[in-house]
Amino acid sequence: MKPNYQYEKRQRELEKKKKKAEKEHRKAVANETPPAPETVIPQDTTPDKS
Repeated sequence: MKPNYQYEKRQRELEKKKKKAEKEHRKAVANETPPAPETVIPQDTTPDKS
């Protein structure tokens, strides 16, 4: 029995397409989520007693 090269090639192409779609999805999800707000350290506003 000879190997079915077309089948193997198609499977590789489908795998590449799947990986590309997953990557695009991850990229889209990352762009949808807003960046985490930077933590602001409040400055000490009490007047100096010196």
